[in-house]
Amino acid sequence: MAAEPVWSVDPRTGKPRERVATEATAEGVDRSVRAAHGVREALADRSARAALLRTAADLLDGAGEQIVETADAETALGPVRLTGELARTTAQLRAFAEVVEEGSFLDIRIDLPDPGAVPPRPDLRRWKIPLGVVAVYAASNFPLAFSVPGGDTASALAAGCPVVVKAHPDHPATSELCASLLRRAAVKAGLPEDVLVLVHGFDAGVELVRHPLVAAAGFTGSVRGGRALFDAAAARPVPIPFHGELGSLNPVVLTTAAVEERAEEIGTGLAGSMTLGAGQFCTKPGFVLAPSGEAGDRFLAALASGVSAAGPAVLLDHRMREAFVTGVAERAALGGVESPVAPGPGGAHTVGAGVLAVDAARLTGTRSEGDDGHHLLLEECFGPVTVVARYASRAEITEVLSRLPGNLTATLQIAERGDDEDAAPLLAELTPLAGRVLVNGWPTGVAVAAAQHHGGPYPATTSTSTSVGATAIERWLRPVTYQSTPGRLLPPELRDGNPLGLPRR
Repeated sequence: MAAEPVWSVDPRTGKPRERVATEATAEGVDRSVRAAHGVREALADRSARAALLRTAADLLDGAGEQIVETADAETALGPVRLTGELARTTAQLRAFAEVVEEGSFLDIRIDLPDPGAVPPRPDLRRWKIPLGVVAVYAASNFPLAFSVPGGDTASALAAGCPVVVKAHPDHPATSELCASLLRRAAVKAGLPEDVLVLVHGFDAGVELVRHPLVAAAGFTGSVRGGRALFDAAAARPVPIPFHGELGSLNPVVLTTAAVEERAEEIGTGLAGSMTLGAGQFCTKPGFVLAPSGEAGDRFLAALASGVSAAGPAVLLDHRMREAFVTGVAERAALGGVESPVAPGPGGAHTVGAGVLAVDAARLTGTRSEGDDGHHLLLEECFGPVTVVARYASRAEITEVLSRLPGNLTATLQIAERGDDEDAAPLLAELTPLAGRVLVNGWPTGVAVAAAQHHGGPYPATTSTSTSVGATAIERWLRPVTYQSTPGRLLPPELRDGNPLGLPRR
């Protein structure tokens, strides 16, 4: 494969800004992976890992103005959004430093010998060790929190795994800047800089997942791209875990009681959530089941008003803009689909947010017209659009939900006053569809917390793991049990007396 130049492109104009790097050749990918693999033992020191993560956070904060300016030039996400994303990113790094020091992620379990048990039990001591080099595929829509210094990288380093990041082509200059800061942080923490290596290029990404020294991969992106890499990871002579976040519709169900109680509030809240970041959040609510009738009309009017006020937006690149314009046009052309606010092109380089509405019966196949083509309304359309399906009965909700794919989130809006008899059964129906289920909230915004789960049934993700929160570290570890092993040969974490003071069962 040829070594092509990598350009930083302004999404507001579609014009190149500067040449920032060169795509990695197959030989370059091999060198990068071997460099990372060669320093993995240096990460065995948990105190050094914690220092690396905290130092990286400090250096990123210190370069905050430059990072935000560079990322905004490449993504058009705006200084306010990017400043918040940088704060989230550095907080995440510091949170994983605490995880490393606290030590419960090692999941230490000790069973002392019991010769009287049936069958007799030997001395068993179990903990978790790092897998090895992790390939991280950066996301387009989060140039910091889900890219070079993001959660996959932070959790892999915390687990003791070196990382090779495949930069996203939408923000190569931001990726180079952040990678240089993380490599500098490694040196300041007394570690080799090759605990993190950056590569560019589509072909490099394919080579990376196939490399025999890569032990696992983390991906955030499209269903098509993620599935291709997932299949490549599974087709290797030695298959590896592939933790991919691919796509999500993030359905919302509004009970009749909720809409009768606060139609305008729900409509305004939904408008803010679905247009946030130009609708480019992986948790954007893209499909809504709302009751038909007068209250439903009030909700739809409030939603349309809020969306109309959003104004034109710049998407991350022109390819995504073209996909959005084509996608909403195909959906709007389907039978029975109305456009209370027509989504589409907003200008030469922008898009306009919109709302599409359809009777839920069109999605159930109960009408004579069938649902030819209407399956598109049950697929993610990346950008500022949501689909409202108006249901006429409780049975229609169940029928439509049965046709939905797996999701990152599912939201239920219920009455806040009095008893909403639909709340419990609908919550039970939504739970199998998503990894995070919300009641009377909106899914955009994913708290970094121990109890967080950012994942869901396929195609939301390709595994049952989370990419956000403390338990994201579990993706890069595997358990090992030592049986009847003399204490002097055991890792200090497993020795009698618990010399390191770690949580143990």
